[in-house]
Amino acid sequence: MSGTDSTAPVDLIDAEEDFIPAPQVAAARRRLRTHPALLLTGIVLAAVNMRAALAGVSPLLSEMAQRFHLAATASSLVTTIPLVFMGLGSVIAPRVARRWGTEAALCGALVALCGGIVLRIAPPVAALFAGCAVVGASIALLNVLMPGLIKRDFPERAASMTALYSTAMILGATVSAASAVPLENALGSWQGSLVSWSLLAAVAALVWLPQVVIARRGTHHGEAAATPAHTTGRGPKLTRSPLAWQVTLFMGSQSLIAYVIIAWMPTIFTDHGMGKSEAGLVFAFSTLVQMVGSFVVPMLAGRMRRQRLLGVAVSALMACGVTGLLVAPVAGAWLWAAILGIGQGGALGLALTMMVLRSGDAHTAARLSGMSQTGGYLLAAVGPLALGAVHQATAGWTVPLVLLLAVCAGLALLGLGAGRDRRIGETLAG
Repeated sequence: MSGTDSTAPVDLIDAEEDFIPAPQVAAARRRLRTHPALLLTGIVLAAVNMRAALAGVSPLLSEMAQRFHLAATASSLVTTIPLVFMGLGSVIAPRVARRWGTEAALCGALVALCGGIVLRIAPPVAALFAGCAVVGASIALLNVLMPGLIKRDFPERAASMTALYSTAMILGATVSAASAVPLENALGSWQGSLVSWSLLAAVAALVWLPQVVIARRGTHHGEAAATPAHTTGRGPKLTRSPLAWQVTLFMGSQSLIAYVIIAWMPTIFTDHGMGKSEAGLVFAFSTLVQMVGSFVVPMLAGRMRRQRLLGVAVSALMACGVTGLLVAPVAGAWLWAAILGIGQGGALGLALTMMVLRSGDAHTAARLSGMSQTGGYLLAAVGPLALGAVHQATAGWTVPLVLLLAVCAGLALLGLGAGRDRRIGETLAG
């Protein structure tokens, strides 16, 4: 948080693409920069909530399917619907931030996440799917706003801050996955296990509330947090940039692999004879070791001019893990879980870091984040549903896992393109 950066209004623009904050909002954000502990706490708590509500579902999926009489394809909707709305919600995130400010948008997203988690346990199956949609849309706001906010408030520590928040995200998912079955046993139902995570979202919203008040202090009721910049150059056209599409497809492909694993890894183990509790623990362990990749890879990426080798390396790790699930799912479960986890965490951290490294400023970082999350999560949504349908049609996991290996190969190729030493908008970026 250098003094030079803090005096330039353009540096205070995050997800409000091509807009500048109202003078009162800009002044308030400079004051917020003098309280890094408050910012860090808010970022970490928001990140912890970004996957916890999803990871806790997978170990309980069989009970949920029995309760609502869902087949394998229909069961995958519990994972697919949030992904669809994570993609669709990414479109509106900049508009929400522009109107009410990034701080208020983040706080509102956490409140909505709390409500969506509670809605998922209502009796009718329609409420389950509606809750999944609310959860996905809420996470979309958090996903899109965070890279721009980090680029704005920590311009010289973007890679290390990305490592911190991606690690916190994985920590939330790990604890959620590991505690899903124990909470079910302790509280007497899968509904109690799922709804317990609404408390974490509520706590995070309370932490962001003071930042909302500070950021909006001095603005009039109904006044927008940002106004048009009125500049002739509104940044590079992302949809015409091959580099932007490579980053987007890298984000989408790694997300597709990750959410297939989230949706089906415990089921793969139980279908091969492993107990439900052990399957949940192996899944949680795989999520836990993601923190290694999510912390180390962004730190390495920030010190390298090119990230092509990292892109191939994380793809190869995930391919090795998927191959293990194919040839010896139970015998080598813990090893495959570790390899997959490191690869997944590294791929996620690299995808998030490349959104920042391939951008020349906070405007472009926020716009690339929106594009990557929209296209990426819509692509990822195909994975759990498609592989669930293939599993149901073939009555086995061989064909779905072979298809997943093909995605890993594509991810490596995308890493070679997205990892080039280029910035979007440069003459040679495409």
